[in-house]
Amino acid sequence: MAKLVSKTYGDALFALAMEKNTIDVLYEEVLSLQSVLNEHEELIKLINHPKIIKEEKIKIVDKIFKNRISEELIGFLTLIVTKDRFTDIQDILVYFTDEVKEYKKIGVAYVTSAVSLSEEQKQLIKKRLLETTDYESMEMHYKVDDTIVAGLIIRIGDRVIDSSVKTKLQSLSKQLYKIQMT
Repeated sequence: MAKLVSKTYGDALFALAMEKNTIDVLYEEVLSLQSVLNEHEELIKLINHPKIIKEEKIKIVDKIFKNRISEELIGFLTLIVTKDRFTDIQDILVYFTDEVKEYKKIGVAYVTSAVSLSEEQKQLIKKRLLETTDYESMEMHYKVDDTIVAGLIIRIGDRVIDSSVKTKLQSLSKQLYKIQMT
């Protein structure tokens, strides 16, 4: 259900941005809004509090964000409050930013390696990903996990490339268990 809510409202915000030709502006505003909400979780709790009436919640949103973000985004937040969907605001905003990234052909890659990668290695990976995908730019996220022993695990969306020694050893182990001794 939460996924349907984030998709419905995220698509609506994306459609608004397309209609008003404000993709870049709304994208930047949403990134800032996400940052504010992450830093001030008590704001989300306040706006979701069941004993505060919707009109007061809308006044709070208006007071905090007026002249800081566009009227379109304030109107969107007002709609979210009115429809009692502010509990889903983080998911909605993530869905919207993901849609904008797809629209702008920005890929998001998560790379896990056994050791820290040099800047040169990171640039080579990024270059190779751009060559083998339809993306025009890449947002790269790197993580070190020594349990993979060696190799890389690269995830872009729901696609995973796993060349780690750990996975190869697990696969080999499964194959060995299947061999019947006679």
